[in-house]
Amino acid sequence: MPMPITIQLVRPAEVDQLLALSRKTFYDAFEHLNNPEDFEAYTSKAFTREQLLSEIENPDSAFYFAVMDGEPVGYIKLNYRNAQAEFRDPAGVEISRIYVHADHQGKKIGNRLLDFAINKATDDKLQYIWLGVWEHNLDAQRFYERNGFVKSGSHEFVVGKDVQTDFLMKRTLA
Repeated sequence: MPMPITIQLVRPAEVDQLLALSRKTFYDAFEHLNNPEDFEAYTSKAFTREQLLSEIENPDSAFYFAVMDGEPVGYIKLNYRNAQAEFRDPAGVEISRIYVHADHQGKKIGNRLLDFAINKATDDKLQYIWLGVWEHNLDAQRFYERNGFVKSGSHEFVVGKDVQTDFLMKRTLA
């Protein structure tokens, strides 16, 4: 029987756990697909203790761990209002990050995190949920499409000096 997964708000005191998990999952997902200098330039700013602590403490952002057997195995970051990369619309929420540790992929943890975000947005009476996904990340695009998201535009995502394209995907909520 699979281990139960709980979703828990990340507290400032858990910043070191978040830092370790976020660096590990981001490196596993994208390091091999990017120029090393550009990748290091991006991650050396985006994944520091200070940066993550400021994001945790931002009232317009929230991180949640997916916890299995007492250990964080994935996480999601939700951005509201002015923390959103685009739109900054109080009627919507952005999934800024959603990652699962490689050792725990295939266990439906990503689905649990996504369902959590959709349910939370619905409970909060928001009108839509959206995210950006790299144009070359076809598996992620298919995952979001299976979960009711549709492409609605694009924006630039800069990794070091490399200007990449993210597709914006949106799901309208009932």
